[in-house]
Order: sequence, then C-alpha cells, then structure tokens
Amino acid sequence: MILLRFLSHRHSLWLAGFRPFFTLTIFMGLVMPSIWGLVFSGKLTLPLGLTAMQWHAHEMLFGFAGSVLIGFLLTASKNWVNVRGIHGASLMALVGLWIFERVFIYFGSNIGPIFKHIGLSVFFAASGVYIVSTLLRYRHNDNFKDNYFFVILLGLILVAKNLLVTEIYYQHGVSMSVGLFRLAFVVMFERTMPQFMKNTEGLSLYKNSLLNFLIKLLVLISVFQAMFSPLVAATILVIAGLLLFLRWILWRPDIGFKKFGNTTMYFGYLGLVLHLIFEALQTLEVWSRATIALHIFTFLCLGVVVPSMLIRISQGHTGRKPLFFTSDKIAVFLIIFSGLVRLLFPLVFPAQYSFWIMMAGLLWSVAYLILGIRLLPFLFQTRIDGKEH
Repeated sequence: MILLRFLSHRHSLWLAGFRPFFTLTIFMGLVMPSIWGLVFSGKLTLPLGLTAMQWHAHEMLFGFAGSVLIGFLLTASKNWVNVRGIHGASLMALVGLWIFERVFIYFGSNIGPIFKHIGLSVFFAASGVYIVSTLLRYRHNDNFKDNYFFVILLGLILVAKNLLVTEIYYQHGVSMSVGLFRLAFVVMFERTMPQFMKNTEGLSLYKNSLLNFLIKLLVLISVFQAMFSPLVAATILVIAGLLLFLRWILWRPDIGFKKFGNTTMYFGYLGLVLHLIFEALQTLEVWSRATIALHIFTFLCLGVVVPSMLIRISQGHTGRKPLFFTSDKIAVFLIIFSGLVRLLFPLVFPAQYSFWIMMAGLLWSVAYLILGIRLLPFLFQTRIDGKEH
C-alpha cells in the first residue's frame, strides 16, 4: 500500500522536480561508491556492456551528479521564467527514463552500439528538451540573460555522454563530461552564492559582469581542452582558475566561512579552483597521477556542494527554514575525509590502493545514509507552509 501511494501521480513526491531526483541522488550516493569499491577490488563483477571504468564514470557523473543537476534545473528553471514546472505524471515519466537508463546499462548496453547509444541517451535527451523548451518558450519572463549557457550545456552533455560510453573515445568523453559539470557549477556558484550571502549575512557580493562572463566563457572553452595543444589547454585552465580565485577573494571568504552553509559553498568553490590548477598541471604532464584532478573535482567540489544544495533546497522548497544540523555537518565532514582518503592515502600507502578506494566509498555511503535519514521525509511530505508546491 505504501508503494502504491508513491506510485500515484498525486503523491507529494511528484509535486516538483527536485523531490524525486534528489531522492535518486541520495540513493546513488548511498550505494554507488561502495559498489565501485567492491568492483575495483575484484570482489564483485557486474554484467556490463561497458568496461568497469566506463561504468564507474558514467554512473557517478550521469547517474549521481546528473540526477542532482536535472533536479536543480527542473526546479530553478521554473522559477527563472515564473511557470509551474513539470509535475505529476509527466515528472513520473521522466523519472522512469532515469530508472530505465540505470537498468539498461546492466542488461541492455551490450546489444549493439546503436541501441546502446539510444538507450543511454533517452533520459538526458528528454530532460534537455523539456528544460531548453521551457527556457526558450518563456524567455521574455527570464530573470537571467545568460541561460543560454545551460542550453549549450544540455546539448553538449549528450555528445560527451556518448563519447564516454565508446571505449576508444572514453578519455575524451570523461574530459568533456567533467568540463560540462564544471561549467554547471560555475554558473550555479555565480547565481546562488550572492543570494545565500545576502539572505544570511545581509552582504551584497562584488559583481562584475565582464569578469563573470570571462569566467564562464573560459570554462566553456575548457570543455574542449582535448582539442587543443597541451600548452593552450593548460593556459585556458590556469587563467580560468585564477579569475575564479580572484572572484573568490572579492566575495569575502572571511565572512563566508562564518556560517556552515556558506562555508560549504566557499570550500567547494575553492575545490573547483584547485581542480583547474591540477588539471592544467596534468595536461602539461607535470603531474603524473592521472585521476587526481578529476577526484579533486568530484570529492572537494561536487562532493561538498551537492549535500549543501540538497539540504538547502529540500528544506527551503518544502516550506522550512534551511538549517544545517549536526548530522549535516558530520555528513559533509565524512565526504571531505573520504576525499582525503581517496586523494592522499594511496600516495602515502600505495600497496593498499584498493583498500583506500573501498574506504573512501564506504565513508561517502555513510554520509549519504545520514543525509537520507534527515532529508527524505521532507521530500516525501507536503509543504508545511500551506503552499501547494
């Protein structure tokens, strides 16, 4: 009976896009890192039409990060253009495509290249069409004039995704995919951090339209870094990183670090800067550890910011005041510690490499168990302020 209630399009879970997709984000954060630890160590074999590394990259980027990105965009885009937004049966259908993709990657991705690419594209294609059409249709109501960056991003994600699941183009696909999520986070930082600081500290952050545009443009160009010479690619990455760091300084981190919710954003922003610098070093082959830059982004930027956004939106958009409890702080600290375990411990104790991968995954999973216990009731219940959605 409980399951049947969830399957009704009138259930609170289907009132807004963030509700089911943040639920799926929590689920993926809970199970995927630990499963990967078992796969990497050879303790578990999965029936895949992809290599284990392709599967790991695909599911963490497009399963985990993709669900929170789409959940955020479905919620934010309706506010940007002042419309109701997807809900009910239509939202259920979109979630169904996300679930189909997760199942397909196990049982259908080895049936031939054409069907593999179609099956692994339907969710982002449908999501992208809905979000882009909403932004274009109601563009005259748009509160932001740079939403074309999201239009570009959602179109390119399908290209990057299909490169990633093609073995000979895997490295190009990973590079492009990470670059696109990097762009999404840059735009998200620009929009949310000034709002958060205004709401919590009464502080108006420094704003320079030219600086903001240059940052987004350089980060967009860096999506295609594999097409440039190492020197050109590294130069773009370094300049983007330095401009981001300049803005970080101008955005008063001395005040930003006073409250935990803002601290997570400032920390994640700095993680993005660090990622760009290490990506440049890696491009120039100054740094030989091939996945360090990637995991700086996934653990210290994405890994810290995603829980913060889940906590804020799951409370704020259900009529609650966005508060960070002790359990939330523990979850974020566990993710930061899991990043240190993943990034540093293999360098110091390389003989236990597989063990550190498993430990990092376990810590991440525990963090999402904590977040799930705290946030899922909000996502499944009606708003407490009497508003419909």
